[in-house]
Amino acid sequence: MSAMAENERALDLDALLKQLEEGKFAQTQQNKQREQEFLAKRAEQDQILRDTNTLRDNTLALSERLETQFEQNEFKLADLNEALTTRLGSLKELFGVLQQVAGDTKNKFYNSMISAEISGRSEFLDQLAQDMGSSSKLASIEEIERVWFELQREMTESGKVTKFTTDVVEAGGAKVSKEVVRVGPFALVADGKYLEFNGVTGTVSELIRQPADRYGESAAELQASNGDIVKFGIDPTGGSILGLLVQAPNLQERVEQGGVVGYIILIVGAFGLLLSIERLFTLTFIRAKVNSQLKSAEVKTNNPLGRVLKVRDEHPNADTEALELHLTEAILAEVPKLGRNLTIIKIISVVAPLMGLLGTVTGMINTFQAITLFGTGDPKLMAGGISTALVTTVLGLVVAIPTTLLYAMLNTRSKNIVYILQEQAAGVIAERAERG
Repeated sequence: MSAMAENERALDLDALLKQLEEGKFAQTQQNKQREQEFLAKRAEQDQILRDTNTLRDNTLALSERLETQFEQNEFKLADLNEALTTRLGSLKELFGVLQQVAGDTKNKFYNSMISAEISGRSEFLDQLAQDMGSSSKLASIEEIERVWFELQREMTESGKVTKFTTDVVEAGGAKVSKEVVRVGPFALVADGKYLEFNGVTGTVSELIRQPADRYGESAAELQASNGDIVKFGIDPTGGSILGLLVQAPNLQERVEQGGVVGYIILIVGAFGLLLSIERLFTLTFIRAKVNSQLKSAEVKTNNPLGRVLKVRDEHPNADTEALELHLTEAILAEVPKLGRNLTIIKIISVVAPLMGLLGTVTGMINTFQAITLFGTGDPKLMAGGISTALVTTVLGLVVAIPTTLLYAMLNTRSKNIVYILQEQAAGVIAERAERG
């Protein structure tokens, strides 16, 4: 068995050696084939290298010729520009002014409300200014005349009130074709509402916030007019004054700026006003009955004077001092009825400005807190607190002034009635004294 194993091992080694010899021979043949292919393509690579060197030399030569030609062209161009400047003379200044006028007029036409009716003017001027500024192209006679024509048309249209139909973007976002009235370059109105023109997009839209009702009424009258003279407010600043007028808060917004303190002041003021109205009608009605009692010999108990005079009839045999005490008692019983709620009105007239002062202090505290947190760089952060402070002060004074006047008037009426009662009581005592 060991002899058989030795023989198999010898056979395997012989086979391995044979395989190595065959592999070495095959690799040698492959290397020879590669060398032959490389030698065959060497001539081709040399030709490519020669062609590349030739192309490089030609390109360098062309570059030198072009550089020389560029320098020559620069000298020629400088000479031609100098010749052009000399030939233009005063025309160069003319074209410079024309370019400047075209640029300025373009900006004016962008924002002009006349462009809402007459479009395409700013595009022509913009193209003309660009052409004259970016090249040596000169404006033609037709272009110069058109610039003059557009300026003259702008001045002519500025003095006209015209009607035209265009698409209007409503406040809700819908685009509707409407008849628009244009008042020169000052205003655009439709359906009694003011419009604005956006020169960038070329659209006409309603103002989200409209001015006061009286301006809207005049706009509606203008649109319905058939050539009649109508009072109408225009904005000569091109929309600046109208923008400020629209942004101005109305009465409700002013009250809302007062905050909680402002609402409390208004509630207290309304309560005081109701009490004052009630007292005014009551005292007026009582004074009318007292005057009627003064003219009548019959004693009626539906008025203070009648009730005081009734005491005289109830004590016909009382002496002067006793009757005086009874009359004084009757008068004192009528005084609280005549002066009812007057003290509350007086308190409201005193408390209202104090509440306004409270709102002022609260608003200033908020303002100083905003300054502490964000500094003084943005005035809008302080505007809220200052508005609250000022509005509450105004509301307090608005409530205090009329309630003070009403209290003074009602107190005077009440005292006048009391004086009549005292006067008549004194007359009754004097008459009883004379009888005694």
